[in-house]
Amino acid sequence: MTPRLNEIWVYLSATPLLGLTLTLVAYQGAYWLYSRSGMNPLANPVAIAVAVIVALLTLTGTPYATYFEGAQFVHFLLGPATVALAVPLYAQLPRLKQILGPALLALVAGSLTAIVSAIAMGWTLGGSKETLLSLAPKSVTTPIAMGIAEKIGGLPSLTAVLVVTTGILGAVMARGLFNALGCQDHAIRGFAVGVAAHGIGTARAFQVSETAGAFAALAMGLNGLATALLLPLLIRLWN
Repeated sequence: MTPRLNEIWVYLSATPLLGLTLTLVAYQGAYWLYSRSGMNPLANPVAIAVAVIVALLTLTGTPYATYFEGAQFVHFLLGPATVALAVPLYAQLPRLKQILGPALLALVAGSLTAIVSAIAMGWTLGGSKETLLSLAPKSVTTPIAMGIAEKIGGLPSLTAVLVVTTGILGAVMARGLFNALGCQDHAIRGFAVGVAAHGIGTARAFQVSETAGAFAALAMGLNGLATALLLPLLIRLWN
């Protein structure tokens, strides 16, 4: 930066609204690119926005804590937004009753698969125990995953990065995988995405249809609960 621009940035970075403005502008720009690409999953707006923000904070030397002073307003809205997901799910109650049994079996299978596969891959690559415990809850929405990681001896900060990465990859790969498998039922597609790719996958599911989004939201919440119950039991067996 030139000295003049550097002075302006130092001034602006001291205001909490900078983080909020940067977050909103980055996502809006990323979503514009996503729309221009015909909503190609490879142009995932979350991934693009995260990359832009990380690059900007790195280039300007802005501490994450300073950025988060403003971005925390968006973070706060995650709670009300998650609760609001119950509204579209209520409209899908008849369909939910039809597949409740298979859905619960799929939930347990998906939760166990996510945990065991993450630990197995990390162990194969020589990860430390702390790293493996941070990997285990990667398919759960961030606040729950970080809480689980802290309780079982993992690193919450590392878990947060892994959760976001998992969500982005799930949102990018889901459509192609479902098409290859011949799965066209939006309820099933949504539920699977919610289990595997939590909030980011759920957001992608809502872009496909309200049915897919509602079942993804249900799966996201249930998988958080299932992982919180199953993972400590698996850790005890492991030890």
